[in-house]
Order: sequence, then C-alpha cells, then structure tokens
Amino acid sequence: MASSSEATIGAGELSSRPPIDRKPGPVAGVLFVLLLAAGLIYSAYSLFHDIAQAGAQPATWLPYGLLGLALLIALGFEFVNGFHDTANAVATVIYTHSLPPHFAVVWSGVFNFIGVLVSSGAVAFGIIALLPVELILQVGSSAGFAMVFALLIAAIIWNLGTWWLGLPASSSHTLIGSIIGVGVANALMHGRNGTSGVDWGQATKVGYSLLLSPLVGFICAALLLLALRALVKNRELYDEPRGNKPPPLWIRGLLIATCTGVSFAHGSNDGQKGMGLIMLILVGTVPLSYALNRAMPADQTVQFAAVASATSQSLHASFSAPGSADPRAVLSDYVRTKTTTPELIPALATMAQRIGDQVRAHGTLAQMPAASVSNVRNDMYLASEAIRFIEKDPGMRFDATTHANLQAFKKQIDAATKFIPLWVKVAVAIALGLGTMVGWKRIVVTVGEKIGKTHLTYAQGASAELVAMTTIGAADMFGLPVSTTHVLSSGVAGTMAASRAGLQMATIRNLLMAWVLTLPAAILLSGSLYWLFSHLF
Repeated sequence: MASSSEATIGAGELSSRPPIDRKPGPVAGVLFVLLLAAGLIYSAYSLFHDIAQAGAQPATWLPYGLLGLALLIALGFEFVNGFHDTANAVATVIYTHSLPPHFAVVWSGVFNFIGVLVSSGAVAFGIIALLPVELILQVGSSAGFAMVFALLIAAIIWNLGTWWLGLPASSSHTLIGSIIGVGVANALMHGRNGTSGVDWGQATKVGYSLLLSPLVGFICAALLLLALRALVKNRELYDEPRGNKPPPLWIRGLLIATCTGVSFAHGSNDGQKGMGLIMLILVGTVPLSYALNRAMPADQTVQFAAVASATSQSLHASFSAPGSADPRAVLSDYVRTKTTTPELIPALATMAQRIGDQVRAHGTLAQMPAASVSNVRNDMYLASEAIRFIEKDPGMRFDATTHANLQAFKKQIDAATKFIPLWVKVAVAIALGLGTMVGWKRIVVTVGEKIGKTHLTYAQGASAELVAMTTIGAADMFGLPVSTTHVLSSGVAGTMAASRAGLQMATIRNLLMAWVLTLPAAILLSGSLYWLFSHLF
C-alpha cells in the first residue's frame, strides 16, 4: 500500500519524487552535535566573561537560573523557527532536483547562519517596542519573566503544532500574535481596556500582511509563470521532471540563487526576533553587563552628554510650559497611550537633561554604578520611544535646530542601549542554522506534493521562489511585515492554477485555516500563559 505522502501524487510520478526519505549518515549527526556543543560552550563562556568583567555579583543564583532557562527557551524558539520556516525555501530546489535534499537543507542552514551574523539588529529592537511599556521597564521582575516565558512558549507550541500537521504557518505572525496576547492580558489584569496594551498601528500592519501576502504570492507567481511561458519556449521547463534529472543549467542556477536569497533573508530578518528577546532577558537579569553599551568610548560619551543638554535647552526654548515633577510617569503614559498632553515636551526636556547629567557624572557608561544602570536605561528607553512617536505625530512641529537635536539625541540613546553582543548573534545563528537541518521534511512534502495535483515543474519552482525572494527584499526595503511562508506556499498554488494543473483543495483549506488562526491562537495561548505565569511566579 502506498504511503500517505505518495498517495498525493500519481503512480507515474513516483519515479521523479526526490529521495527525501534517505537518512543522513553518521558523520552528519556527529557534526550536528559538535556544532550544537560548540555554540552552547561559546555562549556560556561569553556570558560569564561579560558578567565577570562588569563585576556583577548577585545576592542569589536564582537570576542566573532564570536567565539560563529563558535563554534556552529563546534559542529553542529560533531552532523551531529554523526547521519550520526554512523548509519553504528548500522545497522548490528539492522537488525540481536542483539540489539533493540533505545538501539543500545544509546549504540553506549555512545562509541562514550568515544572514543572522550580518543582520543590523533593527528588527530585534522593533519587536521589543511592541511589548507593553510597563513590562519592559520592569523586565527583571516576576511579571517581566512571565511575559518572556509566555510569549516564547506560546510561539513554540503553535509552531510545533502546525509543523506536526505539515502546515506552512508564519513564525513571524505567531510571535507577534504572542506579543499582542501578552499586551492584552497585561492591560486586562491591571483593570484597563484590553486595547490599551497593544500598538494597534503595528498590529494593523500585520493584519494587512496576513490578508495580502497570500494574494501577492498567488497572483505574482501565476503571472510570472504565464510571462515565462510567453517568452521562453523550451517545453522541458513546463513538463514534470523525468526521474531525478536536474533542470537546465540556467534554470537550476536561478533556483539555487533564489533559494540562497530566501534563506539569507530569512536569517537576517527572523533571526533578529530571537536576538531582541534574548537582549530583553539579559537586560532584566544582568543589567550591569547588558543594560548599557559598556563598549561605548569615552569621547562618544562626552558627545552624548553634550547632545542631551542641547536637546533639553532646545525643547525648553520651544515650549515654555512648566515641567512635570515625574517626567518618567508622563513619558510612560505617552508611550503607552500615544495621547499628547501639555506636560509631554517639558517632561522630555527634563528627562534629556537628567540623562545627560547622569552620563556626564560618570564619564563613561562602563563606570555607571550598579544602582543607577537600570534606571538610566529605562530613562533612555522612554526618551527614545517618546521621540519616535513624537516624530510621527503630525500635530508636533519643531524648528530645524530642535528637530536636528532630537534626531541626534535619539541616535546617541540607541547607540547606548540598542546593541547586540557577537555571542548572541552566534548563538541565534547556530540555533536557526541547525534547526534548518532538522524536521524539514513535513513542510517540504506539503509544499512539493500536497498543494498541486501534479509534480512541481522547473518553471513553477523558479516562479514561486523568485516571487518570494523579490517580495522579501521589497518588504525589507519599505519596512513592511510580509511572511515568507505565506508568499512561497501561495506562490506554488498560483503556479499550479496558472498551468491548470489543479489544486488539492483539502490542503488549501488547511493552509487557509492555519493562516487565519495563527494570530488569534497565538494571542489566546500567550495571554493565558501570561496570566498563569504571573500567578505562579
């Protein structure tokens, strides 16, 4: 009797099915274990070196225990992300016989690794900005740990569930849904309206991408395939592969290049989500080592203090209203509610002066005393976020000097707080890269065999991959949240429809259900876990 995966393709096509059931050799297993061990050892050594260098001496080992557990869960999320999402990048090169299956996943893993290492970190801190402001300011508290554990465990549960069912769901949307769930639950638990704990502007962007990305993939891949048919008359491109014969050299090169591009983009984008959460964990547990960038040179610190003072003076000159007795409370309310009050600008001016005085008093960030580090970082975070929202507010108008000072001040703050140590990048890169090489088969079989009624052709694979790579590049350029998973799997469906090969509607229905349910399921899971962990801790 044929297996369930074989039953999805015709009997005459079995000979062209790639050898995805072939087990890797023992050498691959040994290398996997060695890389995993090397990554863990290097990360642990770097972490304890940073802690020792900063002179952090906690009264109890409990923070280190929570730190280790949180780091393992965060790296576990990236590992699951690797074999869940990257399978979409290799499905087309495997089913067009452009690369052998195991070589393809190793190739993809390597470029995921490289993508993580060269990433800028902007996405990492963009994810943190979506979290409730009061939890970020108290990330080392029990509520902060409840938040981190809840959103990571919820994302892992949903990713593993959809992977087990072979459904290409988006890890990005899962994580953002988990963040929204924590924000809603936190607001409700504090007696506020649930909508006040979420950046709904960003959530709306995610909703639009959830709706539009499958349509973009479907329509663009279908149109590209039709254009290819009109321009390139080589019939071999549009026929099913014969046996394990690879495609013509030029189409094979295109497929490998797009697979490489998708893998690299996935690493540089999705890997940053784990980095941001790991930095949040480090700031909460060992702030003396990671709350402020201790590597900032002394001359830049002097400049920082000067820019802070100039910004404060410009803001006071622009708005003569009296300042608030508690500028942190004013800025916290503004960052949380986005509601402008007369006290806002004077509070920001006072906060800028306070930050400048603190930095000037200690000479360098590395000399900041342990008792002041967390408070100074929280002040910097609030000032940076307030400036970010003020610059988006059309009702706020500043003269050229004040505007320039605000931008320079925010840049200095970000340099002091938004940094990622090399060992964090390496740890995430190894987790994502190794995850790519494990568990890929389920999603690959779905994309390669269960979307269309016929075997994936060379032209279909090239069209779907090219659309995915181009869309990711455009999305990164314009800062739009587009799902690689959605674009690629729907692109394969679009090429099947354009070639009139037919679609397996049971699979399409399951994919649509996964796409629609990802956000609400992640919101419900993370919100429930946050409530549970908040009571347990």
